[in-house]
Amino acid sequence: MNSTAPAPDWPLWEVFVRARRGLAHLHAGSLHAPDAAMALRNARDLYTRRSEGVSLWVVPAEAVFAFDPDEHGALLDPAADKDYRLPGHFELPEGVRHL
Repeated sequence: MNSTAPAPDWPLWEVFVRARRGLAHLHAGSLHAPDAAMALRNARDLYTRRSEGVSLWVVPAEAVFAFDPDEHGALLDPAADKDYRLPGHFELPEGVRHL
């Protein structure tokens, strides 16, 4: 076994980097590490070695949940039948100019 290869039981971590303040964190890649502290150190070394980011998140891959875009169905469809979610649905009481 190569000494730099991860142990087979090391969990997979997903790495998110924020390039500058005010921007969102973006997925940068994945890595294997035995724990969160090592994952953070390795993510720093791998994904920000040239000052590419100001913030890092490392998340256990098993904690990331997603849906299949081909099967999104009602999950992302607009809620056109729920006009109560729109501000124009409600009438302001008399004497109230704005909420």
